[in-house]
Amino acid sequence: MKKVFIIHGFEGSPNGGWRPWLMGELEKQDIYSCALPMPKPENPNCDEWIEEISRQISSEDEIYLVGHSLGSPAILRYLESPKAKNIAGAVLVSCPSEKNENRKIDSFMEGMFDFEKIKSKCQEFTVIHGDNDSAVPFSHWQRIFYCERG
Repeated sequence: MKKVFIIHGFEGSPNGGWRPWLMGELEKQDIYSCALPMPKPENPNCDEWIEEISRQISSEDEIYLVGHSLGSPAILRYLESPKAKNIAGAVLVSCPSEKNENRKIDSFMEGMFDFEKIKSKCQEFTVIHGDNDSAVPFSHWQRIFYCERG
């Protein structure tokens, strides 16, 4: 079964922003989707978010992960982790790729992403980023895009 799990960002919620619209569009195509309520979105911990993503993923299903903002590096960190199962694809929307003044997201930004390991767990990637994003600069997209292409 094809399943899409959507991971919100810092201080986000499962039903905020464009997530309900995306779930509606997927439902029209008979694709199961769920926006995950990530633990403590106001004070996130990367290990806790990885655990939540891991709990949802079954090896028997065709899994796609969609991350917005902090949900994107959470997906990348999940794919690096020993808990990661192979997935069909990932969509990273406005993905931060380095630390900023918000110390609460530091656990997601520790060290470089291991794109060799990440790519071994995920068949396809799509990176989406606006050039006028006030929260995550365009340079973050460039870092993800060029590192991912490695």
